[in-house]
Amino acid sequence: MSYRVLADLVVVGHFAFALFSVFGGLCVLKWWLVAWIHIPLALWAAVVELTGWPCPLTPLEHWLRNKSGMAFQDIGFVEGYLLPLLYPTALTRRLQIVLGAVVLGINGLIYWWALRRHFRVKT
Repeated sequence: MSYRVLADLVVVGHFAFALFSVFGGLCVLKWWLVAWIHIPLALWAAVVELTGWPCPLTPLEHWLRNKSGMAFQDIGFVEGYLLPLLYPTALTRRLQIVLGAVVLGINGLIYWWALRRHFRVKT
């Protein structure tokens, strides 16, 4: 498997992780056990955004792209559509903090609603 394909797979996985971090709590409404996977992942995503730590997937993706010899101007679907969503040019430290708070806020509301619904059905 080529380094470019591996880099693209890392980006697709990174994008899926970001979506699951924000909206994975909705899966808990249907499958309660998903919370065991979602809560640690969402907390990790929030901590990375709130602290400004680099996500380990970013350097891995860059390393794979460099190993492939691919110039960053070689644009395919992943580079043209997914990368700008993961790495927006306007990403500032303040926006990272807002994104971390959004992850916590959305999931806090979803889990509050799920717990309320779960305990209301049980009683």
